[in-house]
Amino acid sequence: MKYLFAIIMLAFVTPEVNWSGDFNEAQKEAQRSHKFIVVNFSGSDWCGPCIRTRKEILETKTFEDYAAGHLVLVRADFPRQKKNQLPKDQVKRNEALADKYNPEGEFPLTLLIDENGKVLKKWDGFPNVTPDKFVAQISEVTNAGH
Repeated sequence: MKYLFAIIMLAFVTPEVNWSGDFNEAQKEAQRSHKFIVVNFSGSDWCGPCIRTRKEILETKTFEDYAAGHLVLVRADFPRQKKNQLPKDQVKRNEALADKYNPEGEFPLTLLIDENGKVLKKWDGFPNVTPDKFVAQISEVTNAGH
């Protein structure tokens, strides 16, 4: 009976989704697991559309359930408030990633990238879609290539 209860409880647990701060590690993981990478450039403490993107799409059960099985996630955050400053090594990683994928400094910017580093889809600003539609857009692109 204990096992049945444990199995039932697991059915209600959202798979754990981790946002990496290291694109190089995320790319290695994507290559190992043959998953796609979602990179989110965010200003977590100053950019309203960034906060909305995170809360209304990226932190929803719909997105997290999909991401757990299909995506490697990377967040490049650029907070401005002193209390939210990131460690210097993380700032360097974020700046290098922005130099490569976000040279215009757009916020928010969300990218779907393949395991080789090629951008497949770009959401500039708040995506303005439901989490279901956002996942469908990702799935449409990733299924087209495979």
